[in-house]
Amino acid sequence: LKQVQTFQDSGKESSYTENLIGTLLAIFGNLLISISLSVQKYAHVHLAGTKEPQPFYHTKTWWLGLVLSFLGEVGIFVAYAFAPVSLVAPLNAVSVIASSILGFIFLREKWKFKEFLRRYILSFLGCALTVVGTYLFVTFGPNTHEKLTADNIIKHVIGWPFLLYLLLEIIAFCFLLFFYKQRKAVFLVVILLLVALLGSMTVITVKAVSGMIVLTAQGSMQLNYPIFYVMLVCMVTTAVFQATFLTQASHLYESSLIASVNYILSTSFSVSAGAIFYLEFNHEDVLHICMFLLGCLIAFLGVFLITRNRKKSKAFEPYVTMDVMQGLPTIHDKGRAIQPDYNGSFSYGALVNNDNVTPATLPVLQEQLRSAAVPYRVSDLKKE
Repeated sequence: LKQVQTFQDSGKESSYTENLIGTLLAIFGNLLISISLSVQKYAHVHLAGTKEPQPFYHTKTWWLGLVLSFLGEVGIFVAYAFAPVSLVAPLNAVSVIASSILGFIFLREKWKFKEFLRRYILSFLGCALTVVGTYLFVTFGPNTHEKLTADNIIKHVIGWPFLLYLLLEIIAFCFLLFFYKQRKAVFLVVILLLVALLGSMTVITVKAVSGMIVLTAQGSMQLNYPIFYVMLVCMVTTAVFQATFLTQASHLYESSLIASVNYILSTSFSVSAGAIFYLEFNHEDVLHICMFLLGCLIAFLGVFLITRNRKKSKAFEPYVTMDVMQGLPTIHDKGRAIQPDYNGSFSYGALVNNDNVTPATLPVLQEQLRSAAVPYRVSDLKKE
């Protein structure tokens, strides 16, 4: 009995150690990805401000961001081999927190004091909630581990829980794809549900591929089994289609809204996939499961608050610069643009343009251009 108890204790210690390694790798990888995105954004902003812009791939800063992004993805990939899917997937919230903080520090995104109170207070509240939620689901997350050999992977693939889940997922995916393509239902929830369904298969295959590669590196050869290449092909295919649907969503909706909704849906489906395929919650008690779900809900709320208060991109508004018009003097300093009122149509001031009517062209004589060069006072211009 003492030997059995000692074996169980050593197994728990190794299990906690693997959980810790996977958690640290996932956090490290998400931090590197956030830093890489900020570095690449800095490279693009710096190039936009230069007099002689050059392609972004000619700058060392952009390549540094690309290398950091690759290292971050590798860290997350290896993390799936050590920690459960239900623990690694929600840690994407770390990337959201880091991006918000780097927006203040690295990119020097500044606001006025009133804007700071109106926007950043909720952002800091969201960061705090996300940290609390992350602590809860990491502390009470599943602690089940098994060696991901080819035989174990095949056993999970042909198990009835996964086959039923796969059947329901295929039906739901085809149903959503029909409405998206045939009925033109380009709603954000529809697109991101497609992404989340694909993402649930991606995390299953990523953990299988990563686990078999780690076992091979430890001396137990797993790369000569066909199931490894089946999982590898599924991983690459689902990841490519995920990127395609996310690109289509980015053309229709704001990135901050996409980030929050995608995190909530993808995390929910990934946790469900890990629980069904790898049976990650089979040996957990009800209290741990409830606390884990509570941590996920708090993290969802925190990410929503963070992304909700990001600066929104302004729509295009036509304007006229007075200093580029021939015959009219410059009545402002530093070439500032005089911005018209924008009412959803190309208009100027109180003269709202009728988009259905083609404007008539007026002939301009050379004498009128010469006479326009006579200096006017500002009051005369206002009267005109």
